[in-house]
Amino acid sequence: MNKCDRCKEEVRTTTMSMFNVDVICMSCKATERKHPDYKKAVEREREELMKGNWNFDGIGKPKDL
Repeated sequence: MNKCDRCKEEVRTTTMSMFNVDVICMSCKATERKHPDYKKAVEREREELMKGNWNFDGIGKPKDL
């Protein structure tokens, strides 16, 4: 079992946050997708990947997330 970096719950399925390098559960991912800055984070990651930056740490987790 894995633990979500954000809510600390034990879960079977995880994914990477779009805001930082946290490994989060699907519930936290759903919450993250609703954040007003989510689209900005996705676009910025895409830009970094297009530049060849495969180690982008994200734009940072918003304080209200």
